[in-house]
Amino acid sequence: MTENLTLRSRDLHESLERTAHRALLHCIGVPHAEMGKPLVAIVNSWTDVVPGHTHLRAVGELVKQGVRKAGGTPLEFDTIAVCDGLAQGHIGMSYSLPSREAIADTVEIMLEGHRFDAAVMISSCDKIEPGHLLAALRVNIPTVMLTGGPMEGGTYKDHTDITLSTMREFAGQVKVGKMSREELTEIEKAALPGPGSCSMMGTANTMACLLEALGMSPTGCAMMLAVDPLRPALAREAGRMVIECLRQNLTPRRIVTRQAIENAMAVDMALGGSTNSVLHLLAIAHEAGIPLELDEFDLVARRVPHLCNVKPSGKYAVGRLDEAGGIPALMQELAPVLHLDALTVTGRTLRENIAGAAVANREMIRPLSDPLHAEGGLAILRGSLAPEGAVVKQSGLRFRNMLAHRGPARVFEGMEDAVKAFMGDVVKPGDVVVVRYEGPKGGPGMREMHQITSVMVGMGLDEHCGLVTDGRFSGSTRGPCIGHISPEAAEGGPLALVRDGDLIEYDIPSRRLDLLVPAEELARRRAAWQAPKRELKGILARYARLAESASKGAILREGFGE
Repeated sequence: MTENLTLRSRDLHESLERTAHRALLHCIGVPHAEMGKPLVAIVNSWTDVVPGHTHLRAVGELVKQGVRKAGGTPLEFDTIAVCDGLAQGHIGMSYSLPSREAIADTVEIMLEGHRFDAAVMISSCDKIEPGHLLAALRVNIPTVMLTGGPMEGGTYKDHTDITLSTMREFAGQVKVGKMSREELTEIEKAALPGPGSCSMMGTANTMACLLEALGMSPTGCAMMLAVDPLRPALAREAGRMVIECLRQNLTPRRIVTRQAIENAMAVDMALGGSTNSVLHLLAIAHEAGIPLELDEFDLVARRVPHLCNVKPSGKYAVGRLDEAGGIPALMQELAPVLHLDALTVTGRTLRENIAGAAVANREMIRPLSDPLHAEGGLAILRGSLAPEGAVVKQSGLRFRNMLAHRGPARVFEGMEDAVKAFMGDVVKPGDVVVVRYEGPKGGPGMREMHQITSVMVGMGLDEHCGLVTDGRFSGSTRGPCIGHISPEAAEGGPLALVRDGDLIEYDIPSRRLDLLVPAEELARRRAAWQAPKRELKGILARYARLAESASKGAILREGFGE
């Protein structure tokens, strides 16, 4: 029963002077007799634009059924959702990371402006999942996160488990004559067979898994395919679950604790997750009031190995991870390094949630004693080129000889020029490609460099060339690609001082990234350096002014007057 709960929504209808409020509620279909029931926001990121979200309208209706059956009144609103796949390679990518903060802000406005008592947040894809959680932590009303599930892998003739990352690499194969343009067109038609987030361990699926590891989504939710026949029941259960969270006053800040963050970091390393997860976990910890430093990711990577054999760091489409037992089975394997007493939205502990889970396919989820890689998927590098840190997906290197490399810099002042250089055969084996002024402020918006990395891998240059940038990478990136270099070039970081031909050396096992130029020469260059001027407007101007370093999660500085 919900009669004895303290409900925020009573601000809308309880006192005599709220007569206009009650009239408005009647107008949207809330009967007078139901005005005392908990008002539950169904925060849906459905849109026709994004394949990962096209099925979420129906999911929202199922969640409403669960809320009503449990004694609540559901009201739905939508949030924006940028498809990072469609936004790749042009100005649109500048808007992707800023959309995380825009989503959090607008959800906060809706939840507070209408005094909702609880929320079910339905999301898929890269910035929407963390954006929803940031808002949930900020408002701190009982919330269940329901992710939409991965897409099935595509098939065309001999090509199986096709993902978006392999599609981009096919472009490089066409460039070097390994595939015809006509065959690529036919593959494009069959590559993505239905709704869901892209079928690889990109940012969308990484964050879905981390939401489950944090305890914010139902057990088994993350890796259940978007088209799985069990999803309708899970959606209804999420509606019931949020009312139970309300009864228990189980709010996001009670769930997203230091222990939960550490659990998510461990799962991230075992997954071979997206480098973007570092940005998002830093931002989530900040919103939850939990101190978290960049180097802590590396400490976890040193003790938690990479276990999951899924693309892009492994062999299989990500949806097949569910067949192996999903995140519950993975966490059971990781039990020795997890905080199993952490609370979750199920009302139970993590230990209780994963009791009985077991790995069904050791090819998909390897044992701790026999991992795919001895260290976790990500590594944090520091050195004279990255004094405040940089991030690399070490599990994504196909050629282990590229774990360390020294070569001459080939410098580009943005992503587009670098892509043209690859396609024009300007980049030579041995080069270290430098792409700068792509950080949170310099981009602005810290664009993903995935178009470059896909072409590089498709052309086979990931065996011979490194890539360093203050931008970021798609979760589907593989190869020797080092991003998030901080401080970024736009803030006068060492990356701004690199010139063609300078020697750059990285050593991932030693966690080093260095610019091999004498200090006195760098001092002369710094004295002559000027930040490039850009004409910005709207949200990009605000973001460039307020964005913090990637080493702090690219969060926005609080307070416009600072």
